[in-house]
Amino acid sequence: MEEPDGASRPATEPTPRPASRSDSPSTSGRVEWLLVVALLAVPMAVVPGGDDAPTLVSLWGFVTLGGDGSGLGGYPVWAYFLDQPRPFATLPPSIRAWPLALGFHLLAAGSATSGVALGREDRRVTGGLLVLAAAATLWVAAGLGVRFGVGATAGWFAVLPASALATLALAVAAYGRDLRGIAVR
Repeated sequence: MEEPDGASRPATEPTPRPASRSDSPSTSGRVEWLLVVALLAVPMAVVPGGDDAPTLVSLWGFVTLGGDGSGLGGYPVWAYFLDQPRPFATLPPSIRAWPLALGFHLLAAGSATSGVALGREDRRVTGGLLVLAAAATLWVAAGLGVRFGVGATAGWFAVLPASALATLALAVAAYGRDLRGIAVR
């Protein structure tokens, strides 16, 4: 092939490819997949207990550490919703966001799993689901903070929103370039 300046280039050399919209891989890698799935185990909130026994509020329910000397105590989220005497629509908005948080996390894990297992994934979808999962878990943690704290804002600082912080950090670190592609358009 003839170059514009007259120099020739071998025919087997590929032509330079223009820069794509992102240089990130097209699917999640195994490490990203493992981190997305690991988020299912990170507690949404850590609520301090009165007798130095914190309660972990996870996507799956409540886990009380220590407390009355019995070690661990648990209460699954489905039992919480089934035992409620009130209709779902009358529960506080932050509690109604709990199933959304679980759903967004499961959908993000499914999206990343399809990327690793099948090689088919839109990283923007996975990243977007992680951002939505972070928002929903933050909503749950903020509601718990208001209920377990004193006053409308003091309680926010009594509850650590571990899952929201971890989920948002993973979304930005692993899928941030893909998400920026959406925001720039």
